[in-house]
Amino acid sequence: MLDDMNPIKKKMLALIVVAILLISGVMAYTLMHSEERTAADTEDRLVIYSYDSFVSWGLSNSTIHRFEQMYNVTVEVRTYGDAGSVLNRVITEKSNPQADVIVGVDNSLLQKALDADVLDVYKPENISKVSQDLIFDSTYHVVPYDYGYIALVYNKSVVTEPPQTFEDLLSPQWKDRIILENPQTSSTGLAFLDWTIAANNNELNTTYWQALSKNAKITESWDSAFDMFEKGEGDIMVSYATDPAYYVEYYGDTNYSASFLKINDAGKTTGYLQVEGLGVIKGCQHPDLARKFVEFALTEDFQKEIPLTNWMFPANPAAPLPASFDYAMHPQTDLSIDPQVLGENQNTWLDEWARAVQA
Repeated sequence: MLDDMNPIKKKMLALIVVAILLISGVMAYTLMHSEERTAADTEDRLVIYSYDSFVSWGLSNSTIHRFEQMYNVTVEVRTYGDAGSVLNRVITEKSNPQADVIVGVDNSLLQKALDADVLDVYKPENISKVSQDLIFDSTYHVVPYDYGYIALVYNKSVVTEPPQTFEDLLSPQWKDRIILENPQTSSTGLAFLDWTIAANNNELNTTYWQALSKNAKITESWDSAFDMFEKGEGDIMVSYATDPAYYVEYYGDTNYSASFLKINDAGKTTGYLQVEGLGVIKGCQHPDLARKFVEFALTEDFQKEIPLTNWMFPANPAAPLPASFDYAMHPQTDLSIDPQVLGENQNTWLDEWARAVQA
């Protein structure tokens, strides 16, 4: 049919064909090199999942840049609310992991992570830098990087006599004045639930929780609880015994304090020990870099930033504490639940808790 066309049409068609070929070639080249760039970008990028305050306190900004320089890598931190929400995200993405490292799996969340099989085993070469009594996962799916105590935080100018026992929390005087976190979505809330269980000989008192849920406010995350507390929507917040140090460091305010609870009037004060850890996500794109980051998190260079950024105690005892941590509180005795016991009972306790608070 080309022979039936006049010369001008033939020439125009030829030019069109050449243009199409050139465009196709350019597109193919661009696509090929775009894929190469994407692969390169992916190769040089470590993705970390963590809780919101990991970034808001500035921990990632103040320390991770050094890791980037050490390994010529870009670190991307993505946050999803509380640590419980972060772990849920990793579990949801199990078949197609989108991150390399998870930060924030604590001793209360450990068994959930193990049951979901979303973490690789990795025992860091520098694990000796960590206080051995903080190692809560003997399988090394999760490695501790900091710790703290769950406590009741309040302003002494507002609350002059805080609750002393678990039973005191049920008093009408504290109606809607106490802010708790949901243990199904918040690691802080889960630690507080475990605190009440540990104080009750490792048994959940559903009657107690039914009453407490009607006397207190329950939020979905630590961050939302802190916002309510700052706005004066509650006078006591379940948080960390290091919070008073935060107010001293940034505001010079010594009015904030933290208190622990006694099992009975004659007993010693107890605080629930929360140890936070990090781990390499199973099937991640950059396992070698992820392991390097775990090692880096245990170094004094990283650990010394934890007190004034993540507001916890560093797992590496060689890391110095700032003067404001003189206001961080310690209980007379700490409570915790053996990880194996948690593994055997945590899901049941959460189900029973949900039924109790909804009753």
